[in-house]
Parts: sequence; structure tokens; C-alpha cells
Amino acid sequence: MSARILDGKAIAAAIESEVASAVQDLEKRLGLTPRLCVVLVGENPASQVYVRNKARAAGRVGIRSEIIRLPETSCTADVRRQVEALDADSDVDGILVQLPLPRDVDEAEVMGRLDADKDVDGLTAVNMGRLLLGTNPWAPCTPAGVMEILRRSDIPVEGKKVTIVGRSNIVGKPLALLMLRAHATVTLCHTRTANLEEETRRADILVAAAGRTALLGARHISPGTTVIDIGINRVTSRQEAENFFAGNPRRLEQFERNGSALVGDVHPAEAQECAGAITPVPGGVGPLTVAMLLLNTVDAARRRRTAARR
Repeated sequence: MSARILDGKAIAAAIESEVASAVQDLEKRLGLTPRLCVVLVGENPASQVYVRNKARAAGRVGIRSEIIRLPETSCTADVRRQVEALDADSDVDGILVQLPLPRDVDEAEVMGRLDADKDVDGLTAVNMGRLLLGTNPWAPCTPAGVMEILRRSDIPVEGKKVTIVGRSNIVGKPLALLMLRAHATVTLCHTRTANLEEETRRADILVAAAGRTALLGARHISPGTTVIDIGINRVTSRQEAENFFAGNPRRLEQFERNGSALVGDVHPAEAQECAGAITPVPGGVGPLTVAMLLLNTVDAARRRRTAARR
């Protein structure tokens, strides 16, 4: 068996096209252009890449975006004041605080100051509560992106057994709630789950979001399972690369050229042989995370600006 590849880039491009049309509609009907502000604290290299990608994507669809950079030495009060200033700015529709924050910044306090109606990443306590109650206007971007991949790939969720490996507040827990809302039967596992293989092999849809390189392999996946790999891990060992990319000369060539490669939480070579469908890393869930941020920003602008005109 050779797994069907679920092309996140193509799906994200389709969503971007829809968002661009929605932005044009808002400009035509209401004379407004949505504005997204991203708060980046410190010099985390991965965060800087993510933020640049979000800003570029916003530009492609016509959303005004601004990256607000605060130094690594910023304290909790500094970041809190910046968030509060954006909350108070009526021209700002969406605010994203790039995580993780530096060690000395209290993430809970900062996120607690963020206006839930501008929280386009859906991560404030208020929006998490709305998600639990089913009253949220939008969901955290990565879990929402997973649901879009499944929907647009014609993979049914209702009545299916879904196993999620990973219990983070950003991915695992909110995704479990979205799956339950879609009428799936959900099992939430993690790296300390006893008999993890038994749990994962029951799944019709298996989601890997534990942050462990190639944690799940062939022994965890029943034939025909849909595998959603959310992990992003960098591999620098040639031996590991030859193992992970066996039978994939293109990925091995990329590794040789760059000296490293990205691998998810699923062993790519093993999963390719037994899964029914799989999201690649890179090019799977990642592009959807950004696309859903754009979608949420436009929705936030529409809700806020329409309400203000009543």
C-alpha cells in the first residue's frame, strides 16, 4: 500500500483565494481592510520564520499586517502594555502573540489581557471556554486547519474513531473538542499513555502532535488509517535521514544539500507503506495553520466592524 498524500499547500492556496475574495468584499461594501498585528518577543529563530511567513501570507490576500518586535529583555509588564494598546486600537482587528514567550514573561498574564474578540489564534481562556461550549466564532488555527484538511479531502469524521497523540492546549485538547463536535469518538493519548500501540491501532484517523521525532511508526498504524502529522522536528543525522527517507531519493537529496531535514512525529517511510492517507512534513498541516489565521482575521474584522455600525 502507498498512502495518499494530503496536500496542505494546495488546500491552503484555495483558502487564501477565498480569503482574498472576502477581503475585497469588505473593502467594497464597508470600505475597510482587515488589520492583523503580530507581537514577537525576543529572537527565537523559529518564531521569526513563522512570523515572516504569516506576514507574507497576509500580504498575498490583502490583509494589512504589522510585526511588533519587543526585545528579549522585555518583562511581563512590557508585553502586557503592548497587548493592551492593541486591544484599545479600534483599527486593529486581529492580534496574535507569537508563542513561546521568553522564560521571564508570564504567558498566562499576557494572554489574559488579550481581547478575546481580537484573539484570532483562539488561545485565550475566554475563547477556549467558548470552544468547549461550542459558541466560539473561530478555533485555534492548527486544529481548525486539521479539520479543513479532512473536510476538503473528503475524509469523513462523523462516527469515526479518532486518536490524538498529544495533549497540548494549542493542538491536542482543542482538536479533541472539534472532533467531538464533528461526532467522532475521540481518544486523547500522550507520551505516557500505557500500551500506546493498542490505542493508536484502533484509530480510523490518527493525529500525531506530541513533539517527538518519528514517535509513531508502522506498529502504531493500522492499514488504511488516515494519519495527520502535526509534528515539526529537525533531523541532522545522516543515519536517521536514511532511515526516515528510505525509498524517497528526493528527500535524501534535500538532506544532503541542506545538511538537515524536517520530520514530523510519524516515521514517514513506515507510514507511507501502511497508512491510507497522510499529511507530509513539510507541506501538510503547516500551511493550513497560516491559512486559518487569515480566515479568522477576516472573520474578526467582519464581526467587529459590522457590530460597530449597528
